[in-house]
Amino acid sequence: MPLMYKILPRSEWDAFVASGTFLGSTVDLQDGYIHFSYAHQVGETSRKYFSGQPDLMIFAVEADNLGPSLKNEPSRGGDLSPHLYASLALAAVLWSKKLPLALDGTPALPSLDEV
Repeated sequence: MPLMYKILPRSEWDAFVASGTFLGSTVDLQDGYIHFSYAHQVGETSRKYFSGQPDLMIFAVEADNLGPSLKNEPSRGGDLSPHLYASLALAAVLWSKKLPLALDGTPALPSLDEV
């Protein structure tokens, strides 16, 4: 039951909650799939793409519940990253949390064991 994580601006989270379906953020729409990270990838993803961005959210999804539209594909030095080639239903989200910035401007990640 591997969990995957998605970080996004609060405005995108609010739109997801309002519509019940997430089509992807700007980069997801450009790439043609929704980018997720496994637990060991979230730190690098947060630092590389979200440093200095206030008002972020993180949410968790169980990979096994997404079916064949979820592909593990090579990225960052050959590590496999989860890419969802479909929209995501809000019902698939296990939990969500606000993601404040630490003093150095990087997102302060919660313990990913928390549910």
